[in-house]
Amino acid sequence: MARLFVTICAVMLSAGLAAGFQPPPGEGGFVPIEQLPPAAQLPAAPLLIAAYAFVLLAVLVYVWTIWRRLNKVEHDMRALSQRSQPR
Repeated sequence: MARLFVTICAVMLSAGLAAGFQPPPGEGGFVPIEQLPPAAQLPAAPLLIAAYAFVLLAVLVYVWTIWRRLNKVEHDMRALSQRSQPR
């Protein structure tokens, strides 16, 4: 009996979610981009460019910090090998 109740609840919830994702009436038509005003063609372009620039800058800073740390480790290894060589 509990399985039947859980199954019925799951079906009702999934039907409710599917109905909630339906587009409102009147907004489903296709409009070519040439017919849109210039401001509505790609309104998020400045934000998109800023996001890509931020990610690129973050990657460059990360690579630079790794490069510096690697150079320090190489320097320390060279100094250690010079100290450990027999004379």
